[in-house]
Amino acid sequence: MEAFPIPADTYKLGFIGAGKMAESVARGVVQSGVLPASRISTSSHSNPLRRQVFESFGVRVLPKNDDVVEESDVVIFSVKPQVVKDVVLQLRPLLSKKKLLVSVAAGVKLKDLQEWAGNSRFIRVMPNTPAAVGEAASVMSLGGAATEEDANLIANLFGSVGKIWKADEKLFDAITGLSGSGPAYIYLAIEALADGGVAAGLPRELALGLASQTVLGAASMASKTGKHPGQLKDDVASPGGTTITGIHELEKGGFRSVLMNAVVAATKRSRELS
Repeated sequence: MEAFPIPADTYKLGFIGAGKMAESVARGVVQSGVLPASRISTSSHSNPLRRQVFESFGVRVLPKNDDVVEESDVVIFSVKPQVVKDVVLQLRPLLSKKKLLVSVAAGVKLKDLQEWAGNSRFIRVMPNTPAAVGEAASVMSLGGAATEEDANLIANLFGSVGKIWKADEKLFDAITGLSGSGPAYIYLAIEALADGGVAAGLPRELALGLASQTVLGAASMASKTGKHPGQLKDDVASPGGTTITGIHELEKGGFRSVLMNAVVAATKRSRELS
């Protein structure tokens, strides 16, 4: 099979779809210096405000999807899952094997993407919504003709909006249940912690600020220290103290089991929908 390397220093990036995820990735790529905005394009959006958003940080907005594909070396499909088939089929004549294709459409499998495109140089990426603040947890899976060099290029792009891992596509339903849906679980936890603070006498604004920053700090400790979460928990919980008393209440309420069950249930639902 003939290889067509993507020129790392000069390649152009195109987005099919100009929604929030495309904006987050494009902003991250520009702000991190991975690519200049002049080498990024998307196409006209039905909502003129979306056009203005992309133009505000230098991304070129072209008249049609065809124009974006024709001038791009890497094409990211960032459209709703229910329309991705029609969009890919419409662009199929332009999707040559010289182009690296990427999809962030949730639940759409590589085998279908490759069939619709007539091109197996495809990478499926599953980011999550914290990409909007540069803290995404993303996972990618490579199609049949995607190379390790292609994977490194995509890791560099999506690494500008958080962290990215590589995994077999068969794990994507479980990834959906954990990192895809996970931010919502944490928002519930932050809200509940803040409500607890209010119940204990704190002003609402202070309680919400403390809860949000506590979750952020704890997550940073877990990701940056290399310590197991159980060890970090033990470091805080002194004998007979306040923390172990609170943990005891969480254990009585089945806190761990509830979170585990949420991930498993969301994974099951993802399989049902795919």
